[in-house]
Amino acid sequence: MATTTPTSTAAVAQELVNMCRAGRNMDAVNKLYSPNIVSIEPVGTETMPARMSGLDAIRGKNEWWFANNEVHNAKVNGPFVGEDQFAVEYAFETTFRPTGQRSQMSELALYTVKDGKIVTEQFFYNAPDA
Repeated sequence: MATTTPTSTAAVAQELVNMCRAGRNMDAVNKLYSPNIVSIEPVGTETMPARMSGLDAIRGKNEWWFANNEVHNAKVNGPFVGEDQFAVEYAFETTFRPTGQRSQMSELALYTVKDGKIVTEQFFYNAPDA
């Protein structure tokens, strides 16, 4: 079945939020992200840098996150839409599988849209250890 990609920032924003609320985060990445996507986190490590580029890298980051975190509760607030950008607030209650530590965190994500695709995502954390 062929799917069309929304072209306006507001349409991309609403589709991303709807997919994330439905737990279809990877579907959102595959459908709405540019092949040249840039993702920026406030912190990084040698194995998970703060700045990553390309669809494969972003898929890998998402796969790692969901493999290592059991999500007990997830809330998606927004989108808050501007001309070519939109923001979404995420709140999670998770257990980090490797340690068994349960925690709550929230983050804001700022997305930039060009030609109907998300070209940049940047995250801002509100977490105890961020």
